[in-house]
Amino acid sequence: MTVQFGNRLVGDGQPCFITYEAGPTHDSLASAKRLVKLAAEAGADAVKFQIFDPDRLCADKKQTFSYEVLVDRTNGKTEAVEESLYELLCRRCLQEQEWRELKRYCDSLGLAFFSTVAFDEDISLLVELGCDSIKIASADVNHFPLIRKAARTGMCIQLDTGSATLGEVEAAVDVIRGEGNENIIIHQCPSGYPARLESINLNIITTLKRLFPYPVAFSDHTPGWEMDVAALALGANLLEKTITEDRTTRSVEHIFSLEPHEMNGFIRTIRDVEVALGGARRVMHAEELVKRQRVRRSVYLKAPAQAGQRLGDVAVEFRRPGHGIGPDVYEKLVDMKLRSNLDAGSLLKLDDLAQ
Repeated sequence: MTVQFGNRLVGDGQPCFITYEAGPTHDSLASAKRLVKLAAEAGADAVKFQIFDPDRLCADKKQTFSYEVLVDRTNGKTEAVEESLYELLCRRCLQEQEWRELKRYCDSLGLAFFSTVAFDEDISLLVELGCDSIKIASADVNHFPLIRKAARTGMCIQLDTGSATLGEVEAAVDVIRGEGNENIIIHQCPSGYPARLESINLNIITTLKRLFPYPVAFSDHTPGWEMDVAALALGANLLEKTITEDRTTRSVEHIFSLEPHEMNGFIRTIRDVEVALGGARRVMHAEELVKRQRVRRSVYLKAPAQAGQRLGDVAVEFRRPGHGIGPDVYEKLVDMKLRSNLDAGSLLKLDDLAQ
């Protein structure tokens, strides 16, 4: 099935919906706006942020968080960083009026705006802003009160499932459906910053598509876009890729994000792969039908033949091009007879034969 995302449909048979994630890689309204502008110029369908109150979200202000940063882009050297989760979240926290201004800016550029939420008030804000979608973080896949509140808005609910069991995903989906909301997109989101290859498990995309009737998305936490191309080939209906102004920024998620000069190329690659994937049926284009005749074979007389001779008794061979009787058809015509004398090297045609 397809689901409604603003004026777009997301699902099988529709172009892949491309979201650029700017939530973890901005540090102010100004930098958020710069990322939004880059996403719009690259041709993304949407940009995603993360709305939360760090003071309410983090009960333990001393809790630490570990991730990697890129130290030297020439040799790929990285460094492990551990810092206060509270301080990390404070860097990307905007005030309510700033979110309103950012939403208006996205609207002016024709870019859909949506966000991950942490509290009921965040959901209310997205409703007030006129957003088309709400995302639930994988850490909140069992936060049924939050999921229920989001589902009641009627908006498209994007459900992250990175660290969840399939049973937990089913339970969360049941909560959304229990509120009469079938506008659901299920994300496969590997854990890790960046994600380890062993944790990506792209094949779960096909499992989710088999288990649920809803579109399936891939939230990428790896450098480059090889995993996104693979996810698309496996049937992902939406791709979410993090973007940054500078991959060497010493903060979480920058290390595997796309930089400005890569953003357009990513989307161009995805669109090219979509075209190349084609459909489930083999459809021959007119140009292909013409070209294949040049390399296929036809029946040619190997020696002179007389009128009345049975075709099966005539010396023939199969040569290019294939503008005459093909080898497959020849086998069905061997009992027919020649209408007239033919020279060696003649291309045999159907009207050269009679019963």
